[in-house]
Amino acid sequence: MERWVYGSLWALFAGSLLLRLARSQLLPTRALLHLGLLALLQHLCQACLPLPLGAALAAAGCLALGRVAQRRRLPVAGKAVFITGCDSGFGKQAARHLDSMGFKVFASVLDLESAGAKELRQSCSPSLTLLQMDLTKPDDIRKAQQLVQPQTASTGLWGLVNNAGFDDTIADAELSPLCKFRTCMDVNFFGTLELTKALLPLLRSSRGRIVTVSSPAGDMPYPCLAAYGASKAALTLLMDTFRSELEPWGVKVSVILPGYFKTGTSCDPAYWHEKKEQLLASLPTDLLQAYGEEYIHEINKQFVKFMKIANEDLSLVVNSIADALISTTPAPRYYPGRGMRLIYFIHHYLPSVIRDLFLKAFFINQKLPRALQPKHQNGLKQE
Repeated sequence: MERWVYGSLWALFAGSLLLRLARSQLLPTRALLHLGLLALLQHLCQACLPLPLGAALAAAGCLALGRVAQRRRLPVAGKAVFITGCDSGFGKQAARHLDSMGFKVFASVLDLESAGAKELRQSCSPSLTLLQMDLTKPDDIRKAQQLVQPQTASTGLWGLVNNAGFDDTIADAELSPLCKFRTCMDVNFFGTLELTKALLPLLRSSRGRIVTVSSPAGDMPYPCLAAYGASKAALTLLMDTFRSELEPWGVKVSVILPGYFKTGTSCDPAYWHEKKEQLLASLPTDLLQAYGEEYIHEINKQFVKFMKIANEDLSLVVNSIADALISTTPAPRYYPGRGMRLIYFIHHYLPSVIRDLFLKAFFINQKLPRALQPKHQNGLKQE
């Protein structure tokens, strides 16, 4: 009876901590500390007190530790944030959410007349400022800095949310044109770096926050995402470097590593069909013969099928962005999305061959290129 009572308390408390951990509402080190304190408390109660009193004290301890485990939030009043990529997806939802919380929001879009920009004008408060910005154009970044600086001169800029990103190629690295690698780096890395450096004086003056939406594809070799993944790997490392270097200034830096969500054109089959046809038309004849058109068709088919089951609810990512901005102890990394903790556990603690098999099993599993298929090889031998 005694073991059942204390075991139930332990299971309930551990379950609540794991749930908060999965939602990025609790740091892993703090969760382990609280579990250790609860284990010590239960041991003392079990050893020194009768069951009713011991169980009551242990339950009170669970409640107290649970309240302590909750992150403290900073006040929002008077704080300004700059968000990139607000035409759709995470950026648009984050701009709306942060505006509703009371932030002064500067939301950048590629097109001021886009559907997303119009939606933000209609749904947000008058304090939200929309501005046109292309991260690949230094003049746009300079204009954005000139717009923000006088409006935040007295308080500084509290937060920068680097959300804008680009990818339009689903193919092996060898099949991906070099220009696609450059474009991904220009938007996802160099543009983000230039904007961050431009706004850093304002962020340092407020001892504020930098929150960057990166990708698990920057940490792991996701099949057919070489151009995108390489740019996100550079971005994640850059932000980890900023986190270390800006600590003396009081600026906290967090990286968001989302799972699979439906954002913008990411789940539009027509968009990916068009990009596939453009890729086929651009490939050299010998390379296309080696891999085969059917190889590229199959990759595209698997990707579109996978993205159909992507999560439509973007609140997990938006809440992670908000937590990184207002928590007194923001996490260095957030993992919103189904299965992300499992994927990173496999990545960090299991052999790489198991991780690679796992990624192929649930994402894209490339077939054999045409030149490696037995029928083709037999035909070459007969010739």
